[in-house]
Amino acid sequence: MQYRSFPKIPNLGVSTLGLGAMRLPTQSGDASRVNEEAATALIHEAVSSGINYIDTAWPYHGGQSEHVVGRALENGWRDRVQLATKCPVWEVKAAVDIERLIDAQLAKLRTDRIDFYLLHALDGCRWKAMREVDATRVLERARGDGRVGHIGFSFHGSLDDFRATIDGYDWEFCQIQLNYLDVGFQAGLQGLRYAASRNVGVIVMEPLRGGALARVPPRVRAVWERS
Repeated sequence: MQYRSFPKIPNLGVSTLGLGAMRLPTQSGDASRVNEEAATALIHEAVSSGINYIDTAWPYHGGQSEHVVGRALENGWRDRVQLATKCPVWEVKAAVDIERLIDAQLAKLRTDRIDFYLLHALDGCRWKAMREVDATRVLERARGDGRVGHIGFSFHGSLDDFRATIDGYDWEFCQIQLNYLDVGFQAGLQGLRYAASRNVGVIVMEPLRGGALARVPPRVRAVWERS
């Protein structure tokens, strides 16, 4: 496994591949019914293979993902990973809501620290709303008392709004959607380069478009196998 650091977090090695907990194994095709035995085995195999970045969020699997991840990381597994989750900004009306959500997520994850904490799915409107409740100051308090390690955001909006968000705060990292088909989608490659120019670390989501890019048509696969 390869490991990299972030410009503003130089002494921490994060695995180049992370494990996202948005699409864990489920039962009966119901996203809210996680097959916990299979999900736990998946998480343990990933960590045993060198992956040390585990990403989840409040709404994943109908709110069950954080619970499952928290239980899977008991008995010493938690100490081997950098744990990331996200603040559901659509539920935030005031600063006190962020405090409440952080504490609830710590309980769900069965931990006293969220290593990487993101404002979830920002766009221009949501970033404006977070500025109005002084969200980053709340996150700085949580970082100061140890509940949060590093402050970032995930993004689903226009490139212009991404640039404005990057410039709006001294972020340590961000998360954008990027793969070989989506180079111009949302922040895209230009956003990746812009974040790099501001020394903001970038985590990529949807590198395989939810698995779609791994399920290539047989005729395409044949071309790859011949090359």
